[in-house]
Amino acid sequence: MYLTFDTGRGHKAFPDEDALAQAAQAILTRYRVKAYVQLTYSDQVEQHAVRRYQDRLARVVEHHRFQVNYTVDTEAINQQTRTLGWRVYVTNHPEAALSLPQAVTVYRQEYRVEHSFARLKGYPLSLSPMYLQREDHIKGLVRLLSIGLRLLTLVEFQVRQALADHQETLSGLYPGNPKRATARPTAELLLASFRDITLVLVNVRGQTYAHLTELTPLQQRILKALNFPISIYTLLGPESEEPP
Repeated sequence: MYLTFDTGRGHKAFPDEDALAQAAQAILTRYRVKAYVQLTYSDQVEQHAVRRYQDRLARVVEHHRFQVNYTVDTEAINQQTRTLGWRVYVTNHPEAALSLPQAVTVYRQEYRVEHSFARLKGYPLSLSPMYLQREDHIKGLVRLLSIGLRLLTLVEFQVRQALADHQETLSGLYPGNPKRATARPTAELLLASFRDITLVLVNVRGQTYAHLTELTPLQQRILKALNFPISIYTLLGPESEEPP
């Protein structure tokens, strides 16, 4: 099998076989197939006689036709094909304690742990950067934010589980795209949906009056998914006798 490279009009001119070989090897490298294709090169020369014309002498013009011959290593390709899609899993757990399907499941859940670390170091907990110097302050901050991380994880799990149990989705969580629905909302999006809640407290002659912004249908659905009664908000009505 071979490929032909002409140096005529409309074709890239290669000055010699070395230039052609470099261009061909660059293509094999780009597509990562150097191990499966072997190339050889040849230069076919055609000579054409040009007659004398006016003050131009008769001459012979050479036309080079470079040819790339290739062979495919079928066995190497078949061997590579057999390894496609394979992944190596290594664990020190005995097979009786952790079978291969269980090991794969555990590995695929690893991203959840990494997500928690990213959540702890970034928004909204923002452990990093840390500007504390006293060790007891550092320990206290880490422990406090760890509690916040557990709360975020619990809220997220509870809502996702409730949606999965009822085969439902939530829409209205994404700013600028109110129709976008999801069955796996993040805790950050769930909490952000309550950012417009306003609580006004007025104390008159020892009596505390409160006014709470009316809950939207989305907020009510989130509270229901969290197994929180709506009364935790409605009790803070205009004439509630119990301060929050």
